[in-house]
Amino acid sequence: IHGVLLFRPLPKHLDQAVIENALAAEKDVDCMTDLSMSGVFTGKKIGFPPCTPQACMEILDHYGIDCTGKKVVIGRSLVVGKPAAMMLVKKNATVTICHTRTVDMPSVAKEADIVIVAAGRAGVVGADYVREGQTIIDVGINVNAEGKLCGDVDYAAVEPIVDAITPVPGGVGSVTTSVLVGHVVEAAMRKAQ
Repeated sequence: IHGVLLFRPLPKHLDQAVIENALAAEKDVDCMTDLSMSGVFTGKKIGFPPCTPQACMEILDHYGIDCTGKKVVIGRSLVVGKPAAMMLVKKNATVTICHTRTVDMPSVAKEADIVIVAAGRAGVVGADYVREGQTIIDVGINVNAEGKLCGDVDYAAVEPIVDAITPVPGGVGSVTTSVLVGHVVEAAMRKAQ
């Protein structure tokens, strides 16, 4: 076994911290262990970075979006926001971490060049959060009232305004899957060496 993916949340009778940290970092293909997360924060090759934030970085790289000196706004979750912040700092971005208590979030988001949205609420980011020239990466996966997948960004309202936006479905989620497969292959190659 070269790669292990742990789905969370775990059932309440299981101690998530104990189970996460029982996993060997070299098999931790989605950054579940404290040791792997320390690799993200220190820049050391310990385990693997979380797949979704890495997918966001891959999208930026693929489209030639240079983060150097850019203002980037993201959330504070340990799953996406904090690791993405560290990855963006490595790309020389100026990162603002927002959360539910951020005062005047639309104004803060409008100041950014790149906005990575992982709020967990369908359509929470609307036209009042964006401006021309921005790149929006929508990490959200929600089901709307019609039973269709949608993101955290109101795509119909935001897409005509910004320079670039990822769709949901067919955006970050698809790239995340590819990153996960890449991590498993890399884990196997590391073991073979």
